[in-house]
Amino acid sequence: VQLQASGGGLVQAGGSLTLSCAAPGGASSFIYMAWFRQAPGKEREFVAAIRWAGATTVYEDSVKGRFTISRDRAKSTVFLRMDSLKPDDTAVYYCAAGSPILSAARDRHMYKYWGQGTLVTVSS
Repeated sequence: VQLQASGGGLVQAGGSLTLSCAAPGGASSFIYMAWFRQAPGKEREFVAAIRWAGATTVYEDSVKGRFTISRDRAKSTVFLRMDSLKPDDTAVYYCAAGSPILSAARDRHMYKYWGQGTLVTVSS
């Protein structure tokens, strides 16, 4: 399974970006698709997840109210709309797909498939 992430770039603090992650082979076999991020020198951390069927969403506390995860089932694509970006949001963002239960949706070890990562840089 290949996941293709795109949409990263350089943005000023307070700005917006939308990341996309396509699953060309289809995403219906997964329960959740998610976004994680990894800043330099830090561990990969959970950002947001969406249940493929039903669209239940889960967010990391620091992005609640600023980021929105959504999906287009027909295009097998998940999006991460990021508003009010802060320098602390600077990281490589990875999309992932897997079948965790809801209580484990934040655990990166529960995701089997990963995209290549896209860099988001927020300048102050």
